[in-house]
Amino acid sequence: MSKAAPSKQQEVQRIVEVLSQAIAQHRLKPGTRLVETQIVEALDANRNHVQSALQRMALQHIVTIEPNRGARVAQPEVREAQEVFIARRAIESAIISCVTQEKIHAWRHKLEQQHQMERDVINRRDRQGIIRELSEFHLLLAEISDNRVLREILANLMVRSSLIVSLYHRHDISDCKCNEHSDIIEALKTGDIRLAQTLMEQHLNVIERQLDLTTSPEVFDLRQVLRISA
Repeated sequence: MSKAAPSKQQEVQRIVEVLSQAIAQHRLKPGTRLVETQIVEALDANRNHVQSALQRMALQHIVTIEPNRGARVAQPEVREAQEVFIARRAIESAIISCVTQEKIHAWRHKLEQQHQMERDVINRRDRQGIIRELSEFHLLLAEISDNRVLREILANLMVRSSLIVSLYHRHDISDCKCNEHSDIIEALKTGDIRLAQTLMEQHLNVIERQLDLTTSPEVFDLRQVLRISA
């Protein structure tokens, strides 16, 4: 029996996920023009589905669409960058409040695996891997919280944070160390929610202090970038 063709909704979501992942991992930089024909070719997608995906991402402030100029990866301004981190502090504090000792115990193997992957990419100085795994920690905590609304909000904020870091990160200082994540987990293991929230806030403050206001967007061939992630 032949496999049923995916629905339009599934195809649009697939395109959104591939593009969002490429943005989150800094393979598509802020300001990059998203040429529909290149996306269609790279993802073997329907052009109408690509347009729908870009429109959805525009509503999420990940992409900007201008009449007669097409779509581009968003370039958050300084105020938006500050507001995104304010939102992250609130959302991630709420996520931590939903994480019990029982949940941490149930997810202990996944947490250990994620921590080891963080250590591995940091030791290898794998820039793409570091970006991926440091973000994955925050998304994993949201999954552990078992709050779908908070998880969806954070997923959007994480992609927007990646744009902000791509634009404003100071390259003369290193990324956060995975021991900051370990400290948060240790606090959650003991049931000290207040301490875990404080550590998360300090962690996000460190990331925000690593930003400056310089930017030099680069131009990429979408076909090459998206084929890597497809």
